[in-house]
Amino acid sequence: MNLENMKIISIDDNKTNLLIIESYAKILNLEIESFLNPKEALEASFQKDYDLVIVDYMMPEINGLEFIQVFREKNQNTPIIMLTAVGDDMNLQIKALEYGANDFLSKPINAPAFKARIINMLKLRKSQLLLQDKALLLQNEVEAATFRLKESEYETLQMLGKSAEYKDPETNAHTQRVAHYCKLLARAYGLDESLQDIIFYASPFHDLGKIGIPDNILLKPGKLDDDEFSIMKNHAKIGYEILKGSKSKYLKAGGVIAYNHHEKYDGTGYPNGLKGENIPIFGRITAVADVFDALTSSRPYKNAWSLEDAFDFLIREKSLHFDPNLVDLFIENRNEVINIHNKFKEA
Repeated sequence: MNLENMKIISIDDNKTNLLIIESYAKILNLEIESFLNPKEALEASFQKDYDLVIVDYMMPEINGLEFIQVFREKNQNTPIIMLTAVGDDMNLQIKALEYGANDFLSKPINAPAFKARIINMLKLRKSQLLLQDKALLLQNEVEAATFRLKESEYETLQMLGKSAEYKDPETNAHTQRVAHYCKLLARAYGLDESLQDIIFYASPFHDLGKIGIPDNILLKPGKLDDDEFSIMKNHAKIGYEILKGSKSKYLKAGGVIAYNHHEKYDGTGYPNGLKGENIPIFGRITAVADVFDALTSSRPYKNAWSLEDAFDFLIREKSLHFDPNLVDLFIENRNEVINIHNKFKEA
């Protein structure tokens, strides 16, 4: 095991002892810094990483035990050798071990003993560092694998989210805008980043249930009659039934959104006539995003509204169709809303 260039800090109020230790260390090609003042040595040890500490016991101001105690408050791993005079009692060594010393050297220093103890302690330190490197490498590999898995999941979700578009005249740009509006509102509402992430990838499933609606109703260019509209409303439950059993948090959330994004704040929506905050927050958020985008998009049966007219509609429908707090947040972030609208235009 190569120990060259490992770093030692040596503390002793006797300059002769420091010079002896320096000479032994240089023979082993080790880097060493020496301190006569233990307080200065402590400061240095907090600013720089060392592989081994050699500290004398008998010193003014701070003795070796006190040095070890303070050092161990910030560094639990670096090995420490304490220098003790021949004849120092066993109680001192026991106390030093309790404070965090790893080994001892008696003065006057014996060269073979010094070399053996230094090598043993540096091998210990080298092993610690190798284990840390392996743990860090493993952590990085796990994080990379997790990232790749999430990227794959996101790609799958985006592909699935397009499935309803093949029967619906709405476009992929619609689902993209709705996803970004939803994330904007989730952030403004104070939901944490994980929930912002979930609604971003789940909201494109809001109309998944339309794949179960007959083409003559789904693709009708004019206004639906009462019977046709009753059938159309079934898409909320169909979407929920498709997604509810999933183990994916994104697809489960997509089911909640599909089921609740046509509920209205005053209780007049469908399919369950939920009211106010009894409507799940993901449903309330998606309702604002979906209606705003539907109003500002061209369809075979209508022209696109202006952004200002759509904002005004949201305001008029506060506490009726929409959660008033969400409408206020949407209006407050109108510049970001407009940027999203312009960025993801119809193809």
